[in-house]
Amino acid sequence: MERGDQVRMPALRAVPTVCLVLAAAMAGMLFAPVFGVPALLLAIAVPAAAVLLVALLSDGRKAVRDWRALLAVLAGLLAVTETVLWSTTTAGLPTVRTVRALAAGVTDSWQLALQSTWPARPDPALLLFVPLLVVFAAVLGVELLDRARDPLVALLPSFAVVLLSQLYAALPPRPGAVAALGYATIAGTVLVASRTGREDERRPVPQRRVLPTLAGLAPPMALAVLGALLAGALLPAAPARYSLRQGQGAPLAEAGITSPLDEIAGRLTHPGTAVFRVGNATDVDRWSLVVLDEFDGVNWTPGERYRRLGAELRPSPAVTVPLRSRTATIDAAGTGGPWLPSQTLPAEVQGIDPLVAEGHGTLLLPGSDGTARYELRWWQPQLDTETLADAGIDPLAPLGGVGVVPPGVAELAGQAVRGMRPSFQTALVLEDFFRKNYRLAVGQNLPTGHAWPQLTDFLLHGKRGTSEQFAAAYVALARMRGIPARLTVGFRAPTQRDPDGWYTVRNGDVLAWPEVAVQGIGWVPLDPGGAASESGTTNGGGLAALAERVRAQLPAPEDLRDPPVSSRHRAGDEGSDGGRGSYVPWAALVVVPVALLVGWSLGVPAIWSVRSWRRRRRPGAGAVVGAWEEVRDRLRAYGVVVSPGMTIRDLGTGAAAVTDRATVAEIRKLGSLVDQTLWSGTVPGEQRTAQAWAAVRAVRRGLARRGWRVRLRALFDPRGLLPPR
Repeated sequence: MERGDQVRMPALRAVPTVCLVLAAAMAGMLFAPVFGVPALLLAIAVPAAAVLLVALLSDGRKAVRDWRALLAVLAGLLAVTETVLWSTTTAGLPTVRTVRALAAGVTDSWQLALQSTWPARPDPALLLFVPLLVVFAAVLGVELLDRARDPLVALLPSFAVVLLSQLYAALPPRPGAVAALGYATIAGTVLVASRTGREDERRPVPQRRVLPTLAGLAPPMALAVLGALLAGALLPAAPARYSLRQGQGAPLAEAGITSPLDEIAGRLTHPGTAVFRVGNATDVDRWSLVVLDEFDGVNWTPGERYRRLGAELRPSPAVTVPLRSRTATIDAAGTGGPWLPSQTLPAEVQGIDPLVAEGHGTLLLPGSDGTARYELRWWQPQLDTETLADAGIDPLAPLGGVGVVPPGVAELAGQAVRGMRPSFQTALVLEDFFRKNYRLAVGQNLPTGHAWPQLTDFLLHGKRGTSEQFAAAYVALARMRGIPARLTVGFRAPTQRDPDGWYTVRNGDVLAWPEVAVQGIGWVPLDPGGAASESGTTNGGGLAALAERVRAQLPAPEDLRDPPVSSRHRAGDEGSDGGRGSYVPWAALVVVPVALLVGWSLGVPAIWSVRSWRRRRRPGAGAVVGAWEEVRDRLRAYGVVVSPGMTIRDLGTGAAAVTDRATVAEIRKLGSLVDQTLWSGTVPGEQRTAQAWAAVRAVRRGLARRGWRVRLRALFDPRGLLPPR
């Protein structure tokens, strides 16, 4: 054997070992959606390098082979200590605190990460389980490589870490495709190098045999990369069907805590008592304490679990308008409970470690009486009155329950909105109804209560109440008219500064208000009682001030009308638009006719099918709502223009221009199923889901009767694949 072969053989045996450690490190980096890449990079790279160094140094040394696993684990744990747990060491040497922290990393760290918002804080108590998983997966993989007949068995430990990372947070299509291809490349290299290395141990081979073998993987891998990237670009991203996070939340002590809603009347009788102070904040309308979105006719309660606030809470994907980051310093003297002043879209809190209800923005400090000093950063939507006035109600927001409605209230709700269908304008009409027909109670003898007996008396008889009755009654009536609304308790922002430049919020500033879900904007606060308007606190730049200006621009009552249903556009008509509705890039077809034609003819129908399949398999009420979305998009493809404020019944009206009566009847039947699903408050069964999608199939059959030319144009028209505007 030549000297070149002798040198090459140990290097070749090292290739699978390097790949196995790299696979374990790559699997650990897939936790990036949980902690972020910077927090994981050093915490994973150093322990993985330590394990690899021990494995390579012990290769071929029989004296240390039996101790290799133990030495590699110790080296990995020492590297974890020096990178993640340095604060527990003394001059870099492990202590009793280090051992306890490592034990907690095995038993508690993984669960604390599930109880936090993501990206989580890079604290050792949360992060530690990831580098520990990488160490043990790398060591076990190296040992299996040496003992198992099939080298792919050695990849099972790292693959288990990959699966666990996806159960924490599934990667989006494009990063997921790249990660899968990277892992497949490592697996292929392990397979080829391991088998070639075993042949080298039995007989000499030419020096350049391995490179052509590895190069043979290049063509199929290149095709796989191209296909995966195209799939990641074309397939729509969807939430994971299952996550270990489901059902997880930070544990709260079982203790009787008075609801801030019950304290409103008491606070108003002592208006001068200071509650908290705010610095460095201007143009702020209100400070919320707690959001109450569940109502059974008696009690108002928060319906979302709390999590530990991570490094940053990102805005909700439902908010699509531009956002601006705002910051304020809050010194709470005692809000009377664990809730702390917050905003609807908090981003970060410095100075304390609170819990947060992600969808509500509520901050909670367990075991506290509300005394805390912290810096709050939040997201504030940036839009003008025209954008808000034209916005529609968010059709995917939870509607919420109202319990058993007393007689006469439903009729009052219909009269209040003048029979108009759900829209943001309808929400403002309902607000204006309260402003004109009810009055705000002042003085010492203030009404209390927010259950149906008190609300019925307020709505039908007394017509006098505090913001407690105004907000609760508004939310109940709005929900009865199909407007998603929730109740928030907090404080209005004072207009006068203290001599030191801070604002002092007092008991007299306490306020309850309703919020309605607006598409693309989020939850918009309203003021049906006019309490905030009278104090002048809705003159700033927040959403409450913006909604007040839009309400002031409402037409006269006799001029109020529903937004018009979009006029029909016949999808099959031949006209002078030159095929403008298909958005086909003809210039590109001239340059690359074959590629673009094939991609268009195969890609668009495939995306229609995949998206329909995903909607059908959504959990719970999502499958029924998905049926409505499918019908809406199919009608858009046939030329029915959808406006933001349209309901499914409006779709039936618009569809009458392009289909027959039987199909319109199926659309209205689907509307009834959607209403039952959203109003019942229960998870729909398989029968209702099957009925909803049976209606979808009936609508598709009805549209298909338009003729083959119209069907083909709708099939290849991508307008229905884009979000409605």
